Amino acid sequence: MKNSSPCEKVIRRDIARTYPEHEFFREKDGPGQEGLFNVMKAYSLHDREVGYCQGSAFIVGLLLLQMPEEEAFAVLTRLMEDYRLREMYKPSMAELGLCMYQLESIVQELIPELHIHFQSQSFYTSMYASSWFLTLFTANLPLQLASRVMDLFLSEGMEMIFRISVAILQFCKEDLIQLDMEGMLKYFQKEMPSKCETDPDYLVTMTLQVKYNSKKMKKLEKDYTALKVKEHEELIEMRRLRTENRLLRQRIENLEQESSALADRLIQGQVSRAQEVEDNFTIKQELADLRDKEQTVKEELDLAYQQVRALSEAGSQPPSIENSSDNLIQSLQEELVVVKLREAEKDEIMQDLKGRIQELEEANKQLRETTPDKTLAQLQEELISVKLREAEANLSMKELRQKVSDLQIVWLQHLDESKAGSPLSSKKREKTLIMQLQEELISARMHEADAIAELKELHQKVMELEAQNQVTLNQITHQEEKVKTLHKTMDETVEREKDLQNQLKEEQIKYANLDSKIKEEQMLAKIKEVKHTQVIAELRQKIASLEAMSQEIMTVGQLRIRPDHMGSEDSKDLHEQVSDLKAEIVHLGTLNKKLTSAVAIQALQSPSSPICSLSKDSSLTNLSSLMELAMSRGNSFCDESLSKHLHIGNDQSQLTNKDLLNKNTKMNGEADS
Repeated sequence: MKNSSPCEKVIRRDIARTYPEHEFFREKDGPGQEGLFNVMKAYSLHDREVGYCQGSAFIVGLLLLQMPEEEAFAVLTRLMEDYRLREMYKPSMAELGLCMYQLESIVQELIPELHIHFQSQSFYTSMYASSWFLTLFTANLPLQLASRVMDLFLSEGMEMIFRISVAILQFCKEDLIQLDMEGMLKYFQKEMPSKCETDPDYLVTMTLQVKYNSKKMKKLEKDYTALKVKEHEELIEMRRLRTENRLLRQRIENLEQESSALADRLIQGQVSRAQEVEDNFTIKQELADLRDKEQTVKEELDLAYQQVRALSEAGSQPPSIENSSDNLIQSLQEELVVVKLREAEKDEIMQDLKGRIQELEEANKQLRETTPDKTLAQLQEELISVKLREAEANLSMKELRQKVSDLQIVWLQHLDESKAGSPLSSKKREKTLIMQLQEELISARMHEADAIAELKELHQKVMELEAQNQVTLNQITHQEEKVKTLHKTMDETVEREKDLQNQLKEEQIKYANLDSKIKEEQMLAKIKEVKHTQVIAELRQKIASLEAMSQEIMTVGQLRIRPDHMGSEDSKDLHEQVSDLKAEIVHLGTLNKKLTSAVAIQALQSPSSPICSLSKDSSLTNLSSLMELAMSRGNSFCDESLSKHLHIGNDQSQLTNKDLLNKNTKMNGEADS
């Protein structure tokens, strides 16, 4: 009591709840509560594995009503260790679960109607019977009836708690069948104690009539342990599967995020492709229109050339008109030279653009031919380089368009100047027609160059989009390969775990077989030792009986040899010695039987226990000498030398009698021990 217990606060809190209506425990800090606190604190320090359990306070309170604190503590320790209460009060409460399982099976067998009603109402055994086993009915029944239950428990053990539980259920069966779950809970708390108090003798007689099969209870205990082992294995498997499921969910979430990002990229690429397809379709339509216009312009030019040829063949012209036409032709030729120079420059620029486009196409081909094992950073660098080249091509195309627009402006200015000149006469109509045709031809070529530039730009855009598409495809294939590798690793880990589980089960089976073999060998060794001890005890018994018989033969020989010399008193003494020896023989036979049984039990309990042994050599030598003396007495009764030996034999017989008595006392002491 001088030490401090970690359960003191909990014990102080629960003391007021233990028998709150009893006078001995009602007063706060009174003798009842202090005694209860002292016993519970002392046991919590005595058995730290159990510590303190709330139900044990009711049992201690009932003991304190009958005895002082020290005796109550001693009785509590004996109840805990010898009556299976310690296993029930451990933190795991495995014994309580076993008792609930056994009681439920007994109720199912003996009271099937009530068991069906409990199952229909989802009313489990632990709801009403857990306090019965934890408090031994001290918290559920009145004190007088609880005292009788404690008497039965101390006399018969845990068997009586099962019997009393079944008897109470049989006694209250009619009332319980008519109630639901809440009603049954209230009934067990309030109405059941008063009903049991009305006729306690009838309840005790019902308890003694309840059938209890110890073999079936042991079988139920084995079934419960097997069930718990299976539940524990399933719980471990469930935890493992939950962890694996959580990891797989995380992987799935990561893969879903990656797949959603890739899907967004694919959707964007598809949308941009659709837009490009639409742009290409519109461009193709425009190109078709331009080709149609070009065809019509060519047809008109052919007609104009035919008209010019016809007019040139029609008639001759005056020299003044020829001079003016020559001047116009020269000026037109000079302008054509300038236009051709500009077209040559444009051709050079277009060739440069074509070379760059070919370089871009070659780079795209290399990107397509490369394996998708490259990292994402390399692909991004290549995409950046392609975009830089594309920007350079766009700049060059813009410069080309600017030059084309400058040519168009110069050409329009030339047309305005030619229109602002002197009005044409009737003679110069042919010349003006040629000029118009040439102007239309040049304008058509200008439009054609513009259209070719736009076509090159669109082709460049198509190449850029194809490069982006190839990059996305490479990324998708790379991610798919990662997903495949993850699935393979996951399958490999699952197979490894299955193999390890199979190996573990095989090792457990081998361990169980070895354990059973060792136990069998130990049992056989103990049986052999018991047999040896029994043989030794039988031999000792025979030796003792033979010694007693030899003593009897010696006394008979004395009676036969000297009947005349002996008086009546000596003969009476000899007869008394013979009767005493016979009684000693019977007594030695009974003692040897007890000795053999005690030695067998001791050998079974401890194979290394010491066994009291007598000296075989001395007993055998004494036996042989006694037998020789008896034979010599039977053959010659009148020989004086034999009489001397007989006197010596008498002295030796007295010594052997003393030895036998000492041996018998030793054997009696060993048998009693």
